[in-house]
Amino acid sequence: MLELSEITKTFPGVRALDAARFDLLPGEVHALMGENGAGKSTLMKIIAGLFPPDAGTIRLDGAAVAFARPADATAAGIHTVFQELTVLGNLDVAQNLLIGREPARLGGAWLDRRALYAQARAILDDLGIALRPDARAGALSTGQRQIVEIARAVAQKPRVLILDEPTSSLGRNEEEILFALIARLRAAGTGIVYITHRMSEVFALADRITVLRDGRHILTDRADRLDRAALIRAMVGRDVSEARHAGADAHDDVALQVAGLRRGADVRGADLTLHRGEVLGLAGLMGAGRTELARLIAGIDAPDGGQMRLFGQPYAPRDVRAAMRAGLAYVSEDRKGLGVVLPLSVAENIALPSLRRLAPRGWVAPARVRAFAADWMARLGVRAAAPGVAVETLSGGNQQKVALAKWLATDPQVIVLDEPTRGVDVGAKAEIYALIRDLAARGCAVLVISSELPELLQLCDRIAVMARGRISGVVPAAQASEERVLTLAFAEDDEAAA
Repeated sequence: MLELSEITKTFPGVRALDAARFDLLPGEVHALMGENGAGKSTLMKIIAGLFPPDAGTIRLDGAAVAFARPADATAAGIHTVFQELTVLGNLDVAQNLLIGREPARLGGAWLDRRALYAQARAILDDLGIALRPDARAGALSTGQRQIVEIARAVAQKPRVLILDEPTSSLGRNEEEILFALIARLRAAGTGIVYITHRMSEVFALADRITVLRDGRHILTDRADRLDRAALIRAMVGRDVSEARHAGADAHDDVALQVAGLRRGADVRGADLTLHRGEVLGLAGLMGAGRTELARLIAGIDAPDGGQMRLFGQPYAPRDVRAAMRAGLAYVSEDRKGLGVVLPLSVAENIALPSLRRLAPRGWVAPARVRAFAADWMARLGVRAAAPGVAVETLSGGNQQKVALAKWLATDPQVIVLDEPTRGVDVGAKAEIYALIRDLAARGCAVLVISSELPELLQLCDRIAVMARGRISGVVPAAQASEERVLTLAFAEDDEAAA
């Protein structure tokens, strides 16, 4: 169906693709794997008509094609759901689903709103998505916006569907919706390119796997001929330890205490204790209130009630700056909206929260900022041509590392990490895990929110589970399992259903 051969693409200072190749069969799920910066997203953007290749050939049904713009790829039946979402927050769900295809009256002069919402409702019902067509997209969670984006592509009945990290913000229920859609598309003959760093999804969904490394093709093989270790070696060129953290000894020194914290229907009396030198995981289904709780702790939102104490003192930050002054940092799950400033350089992003320290007299020395950023780029393995390049030119995983670096550079005593490895490859995950464990070893208190249970099981000393706005239980690492965590995650739902 689709064949790319000898594709080369160079950006200033970086060869993103070097004679890369890839092919897709009708009705197959073909996983495209590789570290951040391996060239996966660049290859997909070339297929989608966003970038022209410097060299190489694209064939669709055996005929050479050239897409000068995204509309050309869409007209050919190629639809892409990018990792960085393009849902427009000022529009509602229906307008986002049918953007560019809105039903009209009077020869196209007038939007037919009744037809718009009827069509959107039919799409949502057909796909099993429980969202209101008139809900404002900007008020949706990141995961809900991702589901809207996927639904928009699926509704157009694509011949080729490219999914770039589609489950990075999805909860378990939304994942099940997506996997059911994939099965339906596959049965209809749609070819699906699936980009993810989640190994379990690759082996559950993929028929074939292609690995890129440093812009070059490394292997293509059937998924049932590969195992996890072989795939990791192909991706990173070395063995990577995935040993589970044994869990640290009990910690006595309380860093953060949350008691009866409430905000609307999202956080309904949450109680949480985080100790110095501890990595505490926060698990839960989508909509359980994890991110909403994190935003209260970080001073982004104000609680309706409840109390917090930081190192034994009353803690009620009025904003993020107050939380920073108290020694607390927060890395948001919304990398594009809250994590980085895309047009600014890597150096400027990393330095932003530390400007008072870097420029105590109000004068910013560019050389000092570059050196400061270069040090943190090296620590986190940020792949960029130079500290001065814009963050928007980096891969999603490298943007995530910049978002982490800017807050780690403030030397926080407590840090809240919301989906810290979203869109990050397996090698970089191991580096981030080691960094988090090192922070804890130096006395920092770390709260990690993650939708990946294997990540929490591998990384944390304890796992707190949130359900329907409350903490339903806390499990020590030595006693934790996916089954036990999920039982706690569903506990409040089961009680409500009863």
